[in-house]
Amino acid sequence: MVLSDLAHFDLIVPRKIIFGWGRRTALREELPRLGKRVLVISGSRTLEKAGLFDELQQLVMEGGLDWQIVARIHSEPTVTEVDHVSDAVRALGVRQGDIILAVGGGSAIDLAKAVAAMVTQDARAPIRDYLENIGRNLKLIQPALPVVAVPTTAGTGAEATRNAVICSHDPPVKKSLRDDRIMPYLAVVDPELTVSNSRAITAAAGMDAITQLIESYVSVRRRPIPQILAPQALRIAFQCLPNAFTNPMDRTAREGMAFAALISGICLANSGLGMAHGVAAALGALGEVPHGIACAVMLPVALQVNRSVCPSELAYLARIAFDQKFANDEEAIDYLISEVRNLQAKLEIPDRLSKLGIHRELIPAIVNESRGSSMSGNPKQLKDDELMEVLEQIL
Repeated sequence: MVLSDLAHFDLIVPRKIIFGWGRRTALREELPRLGKRVLVISGSRTLEKAGLFDELQQLVMEGGLDWQIVARIHSEPTVTEVDHVSDAVRALGVRQGDIILAVGGGSAIDLAKAVAAMVTQDARAPIRDYLENIGRNLKLIQPALPVVAVPTTAGTGAEATRNAVICSHDPPVKKSLRDDRIMPYLAVVDPELTVSNSRAITAAAGMDAITQLIESYVSVRRRPIPQILAPQALRIAFQCLPNAFTNPMDRTAREGMAFAALISGICLANSGLGMAHGVAAALGALGEVPHGIACAVMLPVALQVNRSVCPSELAYLARIAFDQKFANDEEAIDYLISEVRNLQAKLEIPDRLSKLGIHRELIPAIVNESRGSSMSGNPKQLKDDELMEVLEQIL
């Protein structure tokens, strides 16, 4: 970073972040400061069965607030689902003092942000018309309801982002609703809630966080404060993710990954992403590949593609993340790519698109659907034929 980078920048973050093991109990004091009625979107069947929602309901009621579950989500939110839940919330009568409480992974939090935005708009237009690059490109006029995010996975960082990723099946796309005002008011990050995550969810979510930290650091839209945060969070993630995967009860590992995921959300919200996320969205929309897995498969490829245009940045990440000295930048980048691939193998994540069910005939459509906000932030701009060649090499 040079002094000229500090000339001007914005930083968008939640109004308050509460972090720590067992800190979900802070909801008892915090929620009454925000409103009077809590509209809940749930994204964790495991924690519901374990009685977490009974615990949270008790905390809310002790704070003197009403509690109402309005949606349960177990996959990435669709345009149909956002519209349906928005209608259900409107039917309750949206009023001052309403809070949307999202408890779950990135899907639940994204659904909450989208619904919080839709239910306050005067126009009853569907969510499709507000998404980037499809529909009518409408803009939010009224502020969203306040969102309180309680993540139960450590990956997306959605508790600290200003967009909501929504899927459509007709046509098959994944696009964002993007507005500063849907950033959660409050993020309560309790690493204890991630202990019940399966090995597969731990792996996919963790690789999403790692990809976000790397891509936001080298993005063409990178900003100073995320530049300071990302390398240290990346170091923590590389140290903690293997332990969280092999030993789910490892408190230090779970805390480290929850922190890394939170920082990755702050970084992507302010600096953007790159090629791995651009292609991952297309793989999810067209091939139904889970987002974190798609990011993991694409990350080493993206590093290889970008090394020629941002060698000093990638080398710096390697030196900080692994606390090592290297003879030169090329050696450092080689080591970073090697460690990403090694971690991918440890986490039992496939390394080829064909292993994810992607066939050659789908590549042109994936290339076309990869164009968007994330891809535009990639350090090296790729033409369609160049991106097609890259993808064909990892079939």
